[in-house]
Amino acid sequence: MKLVSYKTEDREHLGIFINGHIYNLNSCDKLIPDNMNEFLWGGDELMDHARKVHAAISRGKMEAKEELFFELMAPVPHPSSCRDAYAFRQHVETARRNRNVPMIPEFDQYPVFYFTNHNAIQGTGEIECMPDHFKQLDFELEVAVVLNKKGRNIRAAEADGFIAGFMIMNDMSARTLQMEEMLLNLGPAKGKDFSTVLGPWLVTPDELEKYKVDAKPGHTGNAYNLTMKCAVNGKQVSAGNLADMEWTFAEIIERCAYGCDVLPGDVIGSGTVGTGCFLELNGTGLLNDANYQTQWLQPGDLVEMEVTGLGMLGNIITKAKEDFSILGLKK
Repeated sequence: MKLVSYKTEDREHLGIFINGHIYNLNSCDKLIPDNMNEFLWGGDELMDHARKVHAAISRGKMEAKEELFFELMAPVPHPSSCRDAYAFRQHVETARRNRNVPMIPEFDQYPVFYFTNHNAIQGTGEIECMPDHFKQLDFELEVAVVLNKKGRNIRAAEADGFIAGFMIMNDMSARTLQMEEMLLNLGPAKGKDFSTVLGPWLVTPDELEKYKVDAKPGHTGNAYNLTMKCAVNGKQVSAGNLADMEWTFAEIIERCAYGCDVLPGDVIGSGTVGTGCFLELNGTGLLNDANYQTQWLQPGDLVEMEVTGLGMLGNIITKAKEDFSILGLKK
């Protein structure tokens, strides 16, 4: 199934996407809440209700009213938290090589993640950025999962059962802010907290069964052969595959849930796929050619991310009217 969140007349709703059409789930089954957060807290029981609606509409056994005028939102517009992991070896290895530092051995010992701003979630459409964001503004091509069960001290062997679905994720990054702050070893903070993009819909795991492959040797959990691409202004700049994740989502969830609760509505990103951001691409380009022309996102740029089975997520970068700069406040 493909589940969506959308607005009509400033009211948020939960829908199901079938053959290019969106139907309101609550109008088809009153037991299904009309928002994604409550739906996720309902776990497998509400997911089963949604599956029955999907089957009935798909087979023509239920007459459902199609939504015609709506604004598509992030599938999970109000996550209870948002974590982002660091699971692709190629990205980590290349980025460190480009900085002339060796591969860090801890990468192979355990998965890591950071918390980003769960109140800065966006879907398709415009991404408004402040002046300081445009000092090396970057995209990051990722996939994210969302949970629909509460758990604590979850083992990786069981963790895939906590995943409600998958989405494309663009972890927008203001690199100048990020690199300045990380000198103080507290994480990305202002370099990441202005926008995280999810969409276009939430795809349930059953739809990805045909893409399932073995995890990397020595790892536990589901892996999927999903081609990942990003184009800027119609030109492809990135290409990778979700199967290249070294750490599985199951192993990342195991790490996240150690000694604390994970909750329905928690979003967890995969981290950037290899070649999945300008920071990595520019570094590689300059390493090979001192005259390489670096590229960063500019106002008016169209960013389109496409992942097999998960759809296409498109955004236009816009410039805020304000000229306020926090970089200008440095002592």
